[in-house]
Amino acid sequence: MSVATTQPNTAGHDSFLDIVSNIVGILVILVLVAGLRVKNAPVRTNQDTATRAQLEKAESRVAALHQDVLRLENQLEALRHQTDLRRAERDRLATLVKALEHELKTARQKLDHRETKRLDLHAQLTEARRKLRTLQDELQQSHQAQPVPTLIENYPTPLSKTVYGDEIHFRLRHGRIAFIPLEILIQQLKEEAQLKARQLLDRPELTDTVGPQGGFRLRYVLRRVDTSVDEQLTTGQIRIRLQQWTLIPASSDLGEPVDAALGPASRFRRVLSGYRPETTTVTIWVYPDSFSHFRRLKKELFHMGFATAGRPLPEGVPISGSPYGTRSAAQ
Repeated sequence: MSVATTQPNTAGHDSFLDIVSNIVGILVILVLVAGLRVKNAPVRTNQDTATRAQLEKAESRVAALHQDVLRLENQLEALRHQTDLRRAERDRLATLVKALEHELKTARQKLDHRETKRLDLHAQLTEARRKLRTLQDELQQSHQAQPVPTLIENYPTPLSKTVYGDEIHFRLRHGRIAFIPLEILIQQLKEEAQLKARQLLDRPELTDTVGPQGGFRLRYVLRRVDTSVDEQLTTGQIRIRLQQWTLIPASSDLGEPVDAALGPASRFRRVLSGYRPETTTVTIWVYPDSFSHFRRLKKELFHMGFATAGRPLPEGVPISGSPYGTRSAAQ
């Protein structure tokens, strides 16, 4: 009886153990699988974390730039729209201006010819009235003005005659009168010519200067006169002659102003005081800018009793002379 009772319990216990063993085996397998997964799982490092942060930051910047692009596109579109509005407004105004110009032109063309003529006559009448008032004012002023007496100076009719007596020279330029010591310079020329005559033995011409005297130098040209060999052997001399002389002023402001020269203590009067009026002719070399001053000087010289000879010179031409020139003609 006891054997029959034990056998069924043992079989049930074995079945339980088998189940437990199977569960344990499954657990072991699960543990192994979990261990393998843990072993093969990737390890997260700080570098991956930093890279992830940079990536997120870059993505944020891209998103921000994208927003900026969208904003700029919206602004550009708004500007285009505003430009279109301005262009349309400009075209409208241009059309309006053309229409107004056309209306104005049409209105002008519609003016009657008589109206235009009436306006022209009115303008002419206004101008005539203005001229009449001007003439009336001038006439009234002429009646009120006192007549100015005219002084008529009467001088004897001048008779020109060639100068053969004493002659003194002055230069009149830029309103200034300057005494020319021509007689002294000519005397120096004669003395120089005697000293330099031998230099013309081997050349036909000689140019030199003398002075200065009174602010002037005198440049002269001597020329050798060719003679026959017999005459040269007989006299042992050569003949020379003066070809030309030219005055060279030391400056452009020589002398004194005409107003000062006509004064009582001027150099002009001191020079004249050394000559006799009845035997002396005053020759004035005058340039175009001083013709009016020449008339004043001539008047004063007439009152002093001097005969006057005028020598007009073109501007820029120096005072010069030669044995072939003409003598002064005094009045």
